[in-house]
Amino acid sequence: MRKALPAAIPFLVVTLALEWLVRAGFVPAFLVPPPSAVLQTMIHDWPELFAALLKTSAGAVIGFALSAIGGIAFAVFLSSSRAIQRAFYPYAVFFQTVPIIAIAPLLVIWFGYGMRTVVASAFIASIFPVIANTLSGILSTDPALRDLFRLYGATSSATLWKLRIPAAMPQILTGLRIAGGLAVIGAIVGEFLGGQGLGSVVDIARTQQRTDKVFAAVLLASVLGLALFGFINIVSRLALRRWHASEQN
Repeated sequence: MRKALPAAIPFLVVTLALEWLVRAGFVPAFLVPPPSAVLQTMIHDWPELFAALLKTSAGAVIGFALSAIGGIAFAVFLSSSRAIQRAFYPYAVFFQTVPIIAIAPLLVIWFGYGMRTVVASAFIASIFPVIANTLSGILSTDPALRDLFRLYGATSSATLWKLRIPAAMPQILTGLRIAGGLAVIGAIVGEFLGGQGLGSVVDIARTQQRTDKVFAAVLLASVLGLALFGFINIVSRLALRRWHASEQN
């Protein structure tokens, strides 16, 4: 309760204030529905919303897992030499600067309608933070510890797996926290054009002027993002609590 109450109070205050503003006529209900209407829609349309949530969750989780594996592997590859960084890292940055909404139609052409497009969109949206944070963590290894490993004749692979990657774990987990939310955004964007999850629900509800249903779907997408964030927090707690200051208090 001590941890949950500070976050619950602002949520309750904003929800009650918004309910009053809409019912009093200060905010048009067709623009912003009252929270009670969103709750009623979520209860009434729960089978449809839950099925859409499962599809979005599958696409976002698969895309996030691929971005975690691929991003860490690519960052390790970049850290192998300065020449490789200069050759390939600018392309990773360029890949990130391309708006996902602009290339979503191409993903539909390449992968077709369905889960593959959603996964590809989630992967593209979430991979760069993993690459950037992992590379930063690996390159930030304490020089004294690197010299110690070199003094004892450790091979490059041993130094990588026993020193550089463990030392980079706080930055890696930070990148994964960011990537989790971006994977949900990417999945929703992919579903606008090629999927049948929450993104499709939002698009159809928009054409029907069902702002209550739009808000319900967006709320579920936010809960999915928070669930991924919470999962990474649990992993971080388990991995870092014995030795890193960020998880000791």
